[in-house]
Amino acid sequence: MSSDNDALKGLLPRMTQLSSTLGRGQLFETATGAAGITLERPAVTILVILESAGRPLRVGEIATRMQVAGPHVTRQLNGLERRRLVHRVPDPDDQRARLITLTPSGEKLIGRYLRVINGWFDHALSEWTESDQRDLVSLLGRLIDDLSTHLDTLVEDAPTD
Repeated sequence: MSSDNDALKGLLPRMTQLSSTLGRGQLFETATGAAGITLERPAVTILVILESAGRPLRVGEIATRMQVAGPHVTRQLNGLERRRLVHRVPDPDDQRARLITLTPSGEKLIGRYLRVINGWFDHALSEWTESDQRDLVSLLGRLIDDLSTHLDTLVEDAPTD
């Protein structure tokens, strides 16, 4: 199916450029170095997910947000737990299940990292109005949610051989 929507023709190249910018070599290492963190990217991603969720999450929820398989998350969580950055707590809705939450040390560590990253965004967008900054965050969130939903549907409806 092809779309002739001129308004969206430049979207993929710009999204690709954004992905390349954020994935630029040494950017993650620069941020973690500035924050005094010696964790690998997947572990930091888990900490960011937990911090942004604002509540304990199940392993499956973390895996879904990372778009990876559960065992990958479990391996990372085991390492984070050994470092006392996360811990497992009983799920109040199902006492057999466990939720993952940040420890105070994990909160401090990811707080340092987010201050570095947010400082970069703040500096890069300092010429933008506060309203434009809020609109960017809102529209980007909407784009990600709608695109994820649509792409999930495409995968679910894809023929299997």
